[in-house]
Amino acid sequence: MVNFPIFSNGIISNRFLQLGLNDFKSAAEYIQFLPYKRNEHKENQLCVFEDLGGTCSTKHSLLKNLAIENNFPELKLMLGIFMMTESNTSKIAAVLEKYDLKEMPEAHNYLKYKNEILDFTRKNSSPENFIHYLVEEIEIHPFQITDFKIKHHRNFLKNYLMENSAISYNLETFWKIREECILALQQ
Repeated sequence: MVNFPIFSNGIISNRFLQLGLNDFKSAAEYIQFLPYKRNEHKENQLCVFEDLGGTCSTKHSLLKNLAIENNFPELKLMLGIFMMTESNTSKIAAVLEKYDLKEMPEAHNYLKYKNEILDFTRKNSSPENFIHYLVEEIEIHPFQITDFKIKHHRNFLKNYLMENSAISYNLETFWKIREECILALQQ
């Protein structure tokens, strides 16, 4: 796994150093074991520390910012779209069945180092959970986890619905179904 020392005096680096975590590997493990939860103020780059948890977006943007502070540009923050199905995301099976859907396109943030995908979303997260279902990925900047990510995801869903005319939901309804899927993941 990628590793580098934390030496910067930046606000993120200092938070990790205060916790006794002095390299990327230990910082990433710490973040991975924090609970999965939505952050109310995800534009605040310290929200994962303040909320003692976070999502794929906030956790990975925090780690990317740590890499930036410590002059490690090789670590990339990615935005991928993958298809959540009953087989790869069993917690959403009831939601998919309720709406007669076989899949739900979901946006996911993760890190990439060279060709290695790193996922620190949950304690048992693994790239194997989504890479085989990945249909799109782009590199983004940490500040793009808010409005840009939502706009990109909604645009993907709009195109997905146009390409899958058998699905009778409009974009707003489909987005609400997606939100139900996300709630199911948190249980």
